Amino acid sequence: MKISASIYSDKKNEKLIDTIKNLNESHVDMIHVDCNDDLNVFTDIEIIQRESHIPIDLHIITPDPRRFMPALSSFDIEFVTFQYEDLKDKTLDVPKEFSGQLGLAITSETSIDVFEQYAEDFDFILFMATIPGKSGGDFDKSNFRKIREFQQKYPNKRVHVDGGVNGEVSFILRNMGVYASVSGSYLFNSSNINTALLNLKLNEIESHFQVQDFMRGLDESPVIFESELTIKNILIKMNEGKLGFLLVLSDNHDLVGIIGNADLRRGLLEHIDDLNSLEVPDLINNQPLTVKGTFTVHQLLRFIKKETKTIMYLPVLDDNGKALGSINFMNLIKGEL
Repeated sequence: MKISASIYSDKKNEKLIDTIKNLNESHVDMIHVDCNDDLNVFTDIEIIQRESHIPIDLHIITPDPRRFMPALSSFDIEFVTFQYEDLKDKTLDVPKEFSGQLGLAITSETSIDVFEQYAEDFDFILFMATIPGKSGGDFDKSNFRKIREFQQKYPNKRVHVDGGVNGEVSFILRNMGVYASVSGSYLFNSSNINTALLNLKLNEIESHFQVQDFMRGLDESPVIFESELTIKNILIKMNEGKLGFLLVLSDNHDLVGIIGNADLRRGLLEHIDDLNSLEVPDLINNQPLTVKGTFTVHQLLRFIKKETKTIMYLPVLDDNGKALGSINFMNLIKGEL
């Protein structure tokens, strides 16, 4: 996951050029520039582009974006985001000369449905997980579900996140396949930017969120009930789920086990000469690894590290063994390659 450093969050250096120098040495992926309806931001952008080759990530908050279009035509800015809620006219006529990527920023209260009118021309969405313009706020966990819903609806669009991103949130977002996250106070309030940057990219983190805060609920997880168990239903539901496994549940949501791609392949190969002899219950792994929904991120990581085999997905249970949902790690693996 890319880290975009919010340059105006640096309160230690009075001179912009000193902040730029520090970011150059830290090798951040982007420089995030917040613009609160002020055209003077392009004076700072000119300085940043003169002193650094790091891509600029410009976030414009304005009721009238037309004022910014001439400058966007002349400046070569890699990422430009418009804050949806502040727009008086929700139509954005971006000049054809602009060659960067376009994004729409929305707050936690705004539905992802507003992206629809921009989907043809815009490249990404920016989830504002705290109050826009307020530094140091706590991440609003309602955005975890919104991110998944957006990814399902717009699989070819990227997701950026701004607000409350610390080491723990960064791990969760990487696991969800988020492309970029903005970090301001977390980076610049640290004693060392390099150390903070590593914390955003690695897994040594404190825990405040629980697995149930960011897991896929049962309504988002691939599920099959015991009463539905046939080879055809298994194949259909696994194909629909697209995650490589199924949670097998009893009618009262007790976890019976899981069926993964490997379980299905193994069962078919063992009975390849006589598929009619294949008993569906034989496909079920009745003793899968599971985690509790109350596990913190730190506990989850400790659990994973103790296992010798690769873990691609995990059922999530409550304290009584009832299925709550699932987590999978495909996006995390892709993001770390």
